[in-house]
Amino acid sequence: MDWSVQQIAKIAGTTSRTLRHYDDIGLLKPSRTGDNGYRYYGQDSLVRLQRILLLRELGLGLPAIAEVIGRESDAATALGRHLEWLEQEQDRLARQIASVRRTIEAVKERGEIMAEKMFDGFDHTRYQDEVEERWGKDAYASGDAWWRGMVASEKEAWKRHSQQLGSDWIAAAQSGVGPDSAEAQELARRQVEWLTGIPGTPAASHGPSGGNRDVKGYVTGLGEMYVADPRFAANYGGAAGAAFVRDALRIYAEKHL
Repeated sequence: MDWSVQQIAKIAGTTSRTLRHYDDIGLLKPSRTGDNGYRYYGQDSLVRLQRILLLRELGLGLPAIAEVIGRESDAATALGRHLEWLEQEQDRLARQIASVRRTIEAVKERGEIMAEKMFDGFDHTRYQDEVEERWGKDAYASGDAWWRGMVASEKEAWKRHSQQLGSDWIAAAQSGVGPDSAEAQELARRQVEWLTGIPGTPAASHGPSGGNRDVKGYVTGLGEMYVADPRFAANYGGAAGAAFVRDALRIYAEKHL
């Protein structure tokens, strides 16, 4: 069975114009085109459209959506991850609803408001404005979708990897080796590898700059930010450790990027 553009637009809550645009840019091709020139969509197209609309709700632009879908060709696996995120959001919204209900009851009855319970479920993403200002909305949305798409075990593994990298930097800085040493340069290589694996950043394999990625500029700029921003410096043992990382990254970038 297949459906016409008008039928799919009505079912999916979108417009025929939007579907035609998706076809024009290669994001969603119809399953077939009839002798009358009308587009018709089959089951596979509907599954792809569902993924597109879900990613749109996360705030991704169309180029970023194309990249995400291109990387995750197994629709069932990708949708399974998205379902997990939706269930997490469902839980968060349920906690928000309960928080607001408790506040309403307290206000009506002039009872005591429990501050620690008022904001349960209001766990907004940190640094969103900063990331969007530096690298654009697609950069944040792409990275956010990548993070939300991981299952809990994958997130934990990524956190452990990040923490280990930070610990290794601190140990190297405290050992007295120079930023140009083999040990520091290997850490710099690992840091760059880590950065290029995070979608949405200018260093990412599918970053917002496409084929014109300035990885060298991005890496050296981050090194300076590690020193200038105490939030980042704390990951490397403070200002001295951050300066060690900055210098090692600059040397590595000059030689290899």
